[in-house]
Amino acid sequence: MKFRTVLYGLVLGLSLFLTSCGEDDLKKANSVSTKKVILSRDRTLGVDIIYSDSARVKARGVAPILDKVTPSTGGTYQEMIKGVKIDFFNQNGTIDGTLTCDYAMRRDQELKTIFKKNVLVKNNKGDTFSSEELIWDENKKLFYSTQRVYVKGIDGNIAEGINFEAPQDFSTYKMDSGSGELNMKEGIAP
Repeated sequence: MKFRTVLYGLVLGLSLFLTSCGEDDLKKANSVSTKKVILSRDRTLGVDIIYSDSARVKARGVAPILDKVTPSTGGTYQEMIKGVKIDFFNQNGTIDGTLTCDYAMRRDQELKTIFKKNVLVKNNKGDTFSSEELIWDENKKLFYSTQRVYVKGIDGNIAEGINFEAPQDFSTYKMDSGSGELNMKEGIAP
């Protein structure tokens, strides 16, 4: 008698379970599972990258970790999740400037590198540029940002603004909504 009661209880419970799993739930599950993006990630530790143009070294980058990511949808990119330090070289092969940041991502098809978190650039004059984001466009050979950029000149001048743009060597720059402090030299005749 007890066995029969347990068996009826199991059959009743199983039938309730199966009727609660309606067709709509299965359709929802299928639509969610088809939206999965599969990617492959290849990790390299202790990376030393040389960037050259016309057989001349223009930059050398060092990153503790470089992940090459290939999504199933295409559009490979490289991620430097622990940051990067880049030395820029002049025509004579000496260091002309530096860039450091805590995170970087290079989009291979677009030829753009996005530097984020504590981005700091020093040019050959000794001027310092800092921001939370700078983007390097290899095709246009310039750096730009829509984020606020702070500039401290070797002469003590300070500037800040948005919509920043500078050539690769940071020899000049322009930005919108700028403000700053300018140090004037004494003894200049009007």
